[in-house]
Order: sequence, then structure tokens, then C-alpha cells
Amino acid sequence: MLQDEIEAAQRHVRTDAYQMSIGELVSMYEHDEITIAPDFQRLFRWEIGQKSKLIESILLGIPLPSIFVFEIGDGEWELIDGLQRLSTILEFMGKLRDADGKPMPPSALEATKYLPSLHNAVWEKSEDVIEVPTGEQNPLDRAKQLAIRRARIGVEILKRPSDNNTKFDLFQRLNAGGTAANEQEIRNCIMLMVNENYFRAIKAAAESDTFLKVTSLTDGQLDKQRHIELAARFLVHVDVPYDGLLDVGEYIDEGIVQLASAGDIERATSLLTDVFALLKEVADGDALRRYQNGHYSGRVGLVGLETIAVGVAKNLPDIQKQPDPVGFVRDRSQKLWEQEEIERFLSPGVRGTARIQKTVPFGEHWFRP
Repeated sequence: MLQDEIEAAQRHVRTDAYQMSIGELVSMYEHDEITIAPDFQRLFRWEIGQKSKLIESILLGIPLPSIFVFEIGDGEWELIDGLQRLSTILEFMGKLRDADGKPMPPSALEATKYLPSLHNAVWEKSEDVIEVPTGEQNPLDRAKQLAIRRARIGVEILKRPSDNNTKFDLFQRLNAGGTAANEQEIRNCIMLMVNENYFRAIKAAAESDTFLKVTSLTDGQLDKQRHIELAARFLVHVDVPYDGLLDVGEYIDEGIVQLASAGDIERATSLLTDVFALLKEVADGDALRRYQNGHYSGRVGLVGLETIAVGVAKNLPDIQKQPDPVGFVRDRSQKLWEQEEIERFLSPGVRGTARIQKTVPFGEHWFRP
């Protein structure tokens, strides 16, 4: 069985590998033959120390990790992994362009452990270099420029007719172990790859005052994209059945790809807007919190999202027909926390895979008028 699964998956993937010089990759970029900053890539956010260490490695002849590209037709490539490295090199050379195609300022390096003379090193003197006056710039001589251009880097190519979903999977696997992108940032990138308009609509809804008020997230959580994660979880739980086989993270990943591929932006935005507007009327920022002894307490957690928000969403048309929808949801959500099942959902030992097989069906039943 496992062997059959391996062979079936392998049929979706065709790969090739080259050793290319940095000069060749730069030339491809200049001729628009390689896209190195598609929307799904993380922001170019290496610090100057990281950039300097990369150039140091090249000059010292230390091998660089391979980059991964996806063949998009006519011999052109789309970068899947390697944005930081290629962008650093292109920026240092003064070749990097912004999203509008305009040249970005070249970088000046700082001293490194093995090459302290890289302090204020530039590819060539330029008034466009930020924060380092031309008189203080230290341009590389031609021999060192050639050494960088001739340095080689492995290029792993995912070739057509590879299944397009393989590109999403490869991006996720290459980035999941890094520290620069968390799980939701990777999920955001995958949504962008699948359907940019869908992602931007979800992002806008998750950034609305109503959604942020009901979810009551901290600034730190917002920085880690927790609001978009909750919006994605909510939509997947409402519209994508869970069979219990996948890890919760993988289920959310696959579910949001399925929804983004279908592209029903109107349904997604209306669910997020209508459900969370109703919850805001119910109890403002407390609607998803635990209710005990006549008052709300604790933080907004996944149990509240999975039982209350998803339960309301799955019954929304019938709830809206009630004489007092707000009062109905307020009464049911407060009494929900008195139920014996809730304690089992909240137990620290309950795995997510087991929890969502109980919370979502419970919420759907509980909020049924």
C-alpha cells in the first residue's frame, strides 16, 4: 500500500538539476526569465549581517544551498525557495527591482568574522547606496566581482507536467522548518499562489474592526498572522468536512487550498462578515470566551471558534429567521459552557485531531434552532 502511494505521488513530479553560475542567474533575472519575488514569497527581510555573511561565503568559496524553481512555460522559472539568497546578491550588485520594476538601492556590507574588510563594501561606488557616502564606500575590484559571478549554485527544477499542487507542497516543505516564516505565513503564501483575490478578500475580512474585536488578539498575535489563521480555520471548518486522517495543520492547509481553488469569494467574505457581526452584537469581544458564574473570562481559544463561530455559521440562515437572532445566539453560547462535553474539549490532553471531530459537530447541533 505504501509503495503504491509512493509511486502514485512520484508520477506527479518531474525534476531536473543544474549547476549554474551566479552570473547566469543574474542574466536570467535581467531578461525576465526567472521570477524571484512572486507574491507567495516571504518578504525580503534579511538583515545586513545575514547579507554580508552570504557574500562572505561566496568569496570564500563555501558552497551555497541549492535553490528550487518551478518551470512555468517557455523555459521561464518561478522561484520556490531561495528568495533571500538571490535577492541579496542582486541587491548587492544593484540589479534588484521592486514590485513596480524600479531599481532598488544597492546595499553596502558590514564587516564579517573572516573578512573584516567587507565593512562598507559595495559592488561599485554609487550615490544610490543608502547611509554610506560615496567617499566611505569600498568597491570590489574586478577580480572579486568575477569570483562572485563565476561562483556556482545548484538549481533544482520542478518541471512541467508536474502537478501544480506539487509546487504548493514543495514550497511548504522547504519553508516549514525555517524560523523566518511561521505556519500561517506559509499558509498565506500558498493561498496567494492558488488565488490572490481570494487571499486578499480573506485578509481584508480578518483585518476588519469587527473580526479583530471578536477575536481579541494581541499585537504579537497579529504580527504572527493569527487573525488570518483564525479566519482560515473558520472557513475550512464550515465548508470542508474533516475525516480525522490528516494532522490538523495539514487539514487546514488542504482545506484552504480547496476553498481558494473554488474561488467563492462572496461566500467566504459574507460568512466572515455576517457571523462575526452577529457575534459582536452578542457579546462584543467576549462572544467566544468562556461564560461562567454570570460573566465572561479567559482568552479566546479554538474551542470557542470551533463550537460557537462555526456552529453559528453552519446554522446562520435559520438563526437569522429567529425573532431575536442576537438573543438566541447569546443564550445558546452562554449555556454551551455548562455542558459536560465542553470539559472534554478543553482538556489539555486532547489532541487537535480528536478535538475538532467533536467540537465542530457539537457546535453545529447546539446552535440549530
